[in-house]
Amino acid sequence: MPSPILEAIEQRRSIRNFTDQTVDRAALHEVIQAGVWAPSGLNNQPWRFVIVTDAAIRARLAEQTTYGHIILGAPALIGVYLDREAMYDDLKDAQSAGACIQNMLLAAEALGLGAVWLGQILKNRENVGEILGLAANLELMAIIAIGHPSRRDQQSQRKPLAEFIVKEL
Repeated sequence: MPSPILEAIEQRRSIRNFTDQTVDRAALHEVIQAGVWAPSGLNNQPWRFVIVTDAAIRARLAEQTTYGHIILGAPALIGVYLDREAMYDDLKDAQSAGACIQNMLLAAEALGLGAVWLGQILKNRENVGEILGLAANLELMAIIAIGHPSRRDQQSQRKPLAEFIVKEL
């Protein structure tokens, strides 16, 4: 019996081209809600989010990455942050941020939206925080560009499973 979750995992692609159609705020909240349900050590839930739909702010953020064209083309961005005051272990909390982001990408897929995880912008995380007017205790983990895909023909392949399993005991 096919599983909708496994199908979404295999069908999800990084979408970098979007239509001009706006993304409903309720859909953005639903994507964030999926992220909030990711596991975190001690259930500390250290994630914080910034929704950016303003074109002028997106333009300023686009200047902070070589992938600015994606930011400019996306009708919405979600900044994923960790609240350093809520954290208890840097590595475990960074791992939970990754789980949070993956949940969000899968939620976007389930909602018929497209999204891509942008990490190169992290090299300018301080500038991004200033542009968004955020407190220093919030540490940028990623920007997710999100919108309605302009196309859905992206292809991807994975190596055979045997190449990843180093040992079975």
